[in-house]
Parts: sequence; C-alpha cells; structure tokens
Amino acid sequence: MVIITDDFDNIEWDQFVLDHPHGNIFQTSYMSKVYEKTNKYEPVRLVAKDEGSGELLALVQGSVISEMLGIFSSFSSRSVLQGAPLFVDSVSGMEAVRALMVHYNKLVGKKIVYTQIRNMWDTGDCSEILTNLGYKYDEHLDFLIDLNRPEEEIWSDIQKSRRKGINRAERNGIVVRSVENKEELDLCYNLVLETYKRFKIPIADISLFEAVYDDLSITDHADFFIAFKNEEVVGTRITLNYKDVVYDWYAGSRQGVDYVDEALVWYILKINAGKYKVFDFGGAGHPDKPYGVREFKRRFGGEMVNYGRYERVHSSLKESISQIAFKAYKQFL
Repeated sequence: MVIITDDFDNIEWDQFVLDHPHGNIFQTSYMSKVYEKTNKYEPVRLVAKDEGSGELLALVQGSVISEMLGIFSSFSSRSVLQGAPLFVDSVSGMEAVRALMVHYNKLVGKKIVYTQIRNMWDTGDCSEILTNLGYKYDEHLDFLIDLNRPEEEIWSDIQKSRRKGINRAERNGIVVRSVENKEELDLCYNLVLETYKRFKIPIADISLFEAVYDDLSITDHADFFIAFKNEEVVGTRITLNYKDVVYDWYAGSRQGVDYVDEALVWYILKINAGKYKVFDFGGAGHPDKPYGVREFKRRFGGEMVNYGRYERVHSSLKESISQIAFKAYKQFL
C-alpha cells in the first residue's frame, strides 16, 4: 500500500532526486528553500512511500504562484511543476505516482486556477495516468545543446549567421562576465523586467532572483552573467546548474543593442564546454505557432525536442475570471 505525506527528510529527498535519471534542479530541496523566500511563491512538496518498507517511490515539488494576495489569491494563482513528478521505474512506482497526483489535485484544487507540468524529458510512461486525472497534453518545443565536447565543435555547429553575430558583438565592444555583487544583480533584474514588460509577460518578484543568488550561486548551482558595452549594462543571462545539465533560466537585454544575446549565449556555451553534458535552452513554443525566440535558439545548432506540457484547469469559473483579469493586467505592463 502507498502512503502520501508531506513529512519527509530533505537528505532522503535530495538523494532520490540525485539518483533519479531525470532528477533536476527544480525538484531539489534547494529550490524549495528559494520558493519559501520568494514573494507570492509557496512550495508544494509531497512524497509517496511504500507503507511496509518505507521506500520512497515518487515525489513531486511545485510552486504555487499568486499574482494577487488576499481574497483574490485563488483567482490569480497557478501551480508550476517543472521536471516532475519523479518516480521509480516499476509497477509500484506507477501506482505511487497515480496516488501522488490524486492527492496533489485535492490539496491544491481549491487554491489555484490551474496546474502546468513543464516536461524535461519524454513522459510517455506516465501520460495515461496524467490524462486520466484531467491533465491535457499540448506540444511544446525545446532545444538541447551537447556540451560534452570541445569548444571548437560547439562553435562549428552554430549557424554561420549566428557566428557572425557573435564576432560582431566582440568587435562592437560587448564584454560578458559573471555578476560580482548585489548591485549588479539589481541591474540584471531591471533588464529582465524591462524585457518582459516589452513582451507583456509577468515577471517574478526580485526576491526570487535574490534567493537564487544568495543560496545557489555559492554552490555553483546558479550562474549570473552580465554584459557591458562602453561600461553600460546591456544584457544578462542566468543559468541553473545541476548534475550534467545547464538550464537557461532567465534572460534580458537592452532594446536596440545588437548581438548582445548572441554574445551571452556563446559565453555560457564556451565556459561550460566539457564541464557539463547538456545546455537546456529552455522553451521554444508550440510547433504550430510563430515564435521568434525559437528561430534565435535554433541557429545555435542544438537538437530540437518536443517533450510538451500538461495542464489541468481546477476551476473553469476561476479560469474565466482570471483570463479577464489578465487581459486588464497586461494593459498596465
């Protein structure tokens, strides 16, 4: 029999994530601590164990994100499960993940509008379980770049037009280095904020970035990069690093400054060549919908994958109200 609980040991939790073939930074206790420090974020963590042996069979961690607080919280809240759930490859594991997600739905259903599961691998082995529990699958692309090779090989796979952009960035005086202090972190956040506002996308509070900088950069689980041109800050990129993977997390650049994004991405690829195995370039949108970011990423020569996403709406009424509210919210971005 499987028991579901939120009472667990972080050491056991992190060991399970570390040993799991799909274990990722978003399912570690480190990220849970980050979410606890972030305004309008709340971690959700559950494990499924065998009642007899006590063996950990499955776990899930997500963050409940609220755009508004107070009585309007449940109308503006969503839960994001990235790289989850994780479970052992066995009949018991499949039973455990089913029980885990049933419990999860009951736990968060009244608090949020919807849950989004952002896949980081092919989840065909649990797709039937998730769809039977009300999760709708949709296609979503990503690019993965092989880092486990010399810098010269990575460079040769980048398309000629993108290599020209990288070279022009250098000639134009764009310099990339690591962020050195909290003052530079503030400058980076402002660039991300500026970029997201330009595309009318909500952005997390700065406390998320501060928590990652304070807790994860000192353990090499995060890197913050900043780009200058003529001593002016013109770009930033932030990665999360775990096991063999560098994950492209957030980015921002000054509008009208050419080739800064190319310079930042190449710098990250170059310094991580041979150090990690994969650069996960992050989302590239739905394959049937135009998305300029996808074309930018494609030209760096990675493998395009379609792991997709799952989404479950927990309340149709709340969803309708939240869509109206979001349209109004975007007018102020």
